[in-house]
Amino acid sequence: MPTELQIAEHKKVQLAAKSVLDRLAEAITPDDTEKSIAAKAYDMMKESGYTETWYYDCPALVLLGSRSCVSISGRDYQPCEETVGMSNLVTVDLSPTHQRYWGDCARSFPIENGRVTHSPQLLEFRNGLNFLEQMHTQMQKIVRPNTTFGQLFDWANMRIRQNGFVNLDYKNNVGHSIAIDRDDRQYIQSNNQLALGEVPFFSFEPFVRLKGGKWGFKREGIFFFNEAGLLEEL
Repeated sequence: MPTELQIAEHKKVQLAAKSVLDRLAEAITPDDTEKSIAAKAYDMMKESGYTETWYYDCPALVLLGSRSCVSISGRDYQPCEETVGMSNLVTVDLSPTHQRYWGDCARSFPIENGRVTHSPQLLEFRNGLNFLEQMHTQMQKIVRPNTTFGQLFDWANMRIRQNGFVNLDYKNNVGHSIAIDRDDRQYIQSNNQLALGEVPFFSFEPFVRLKGGKWGFKREGIFFFNEAGLLEEL
């Protein structure tokens, strides 16, 4: 398990990312674009004291509208100028870093009547958001330190299929270890036999679309095992 210092320092960065996402939900307007939302998010991160990102040169990856279901690496990402409008889904993925400590947090925001809503009327919005929240809850209950990355991959993709969703990640990944160097990440992917308890922290970030649906949903958090061997979220 990670040290108390590692937990405390990573938590500071992750809580800053969560706070920015909370603030951002109130700041998105119909005239915003991926580019303007990414700029707002980065400005908020800088106000919180976090100016650097571990994810290439992409502190905020924003997808909306026609790109809602696009899976793209931060290495290749360029924000677009499509506007939010009155009905949309905006997904924001933040990756701040301070020294060797990372944050990694993503949320999808349903837009109705031009504003983010926490109680969407559109059934597809409700189903996608509720499914991901339930997946995170279930994952925390079943995963143990000896669970492998590959086993979590198999479980997550089975749950996605059983519930009528499609994994949108271009490699079908659903997360990765939190490392000092981004190139050292271990991925939650098929046949990875490394135990989750062998790394200090890992992210869980399923990115899904309902079969036949229009919108792509993502929810991401960072997790670690405590002294009792139970999973906690930063």
